[in-house]
Amino acid sequence: MTISKIEIQWPNGTRSLTEPGIDWLQVAQDAGIIIPTGCLQGSCGACEIEVNGEVVRACIAIVPRTKSCQLKVEFADDPFW
Repeated sequence: MTISKIEIQWPNGTRSLTEPGIDWLQVAQDAGIIIPTGCLQGSCGACEIEVNGEVVRACIAIVPRTKSCQLKVEFADDPFW
């Protein structure tokens, strides 16, 4: 079975390719993108990103499979940070 690469569009306009199932923080680091972190356990929310409009915590989430093989990432706005 062939795994399709996922194209990620980052907030700064750059794009990168990765495979589904890879940790978001690693994918971001490989692309030269810094995602702020706090607890690294999913509790604090410092690492929240929006992936195709859905908020996920990058420290505990992985790149999902997608039929389109494309994901758009935005940094989530948290009024408490």
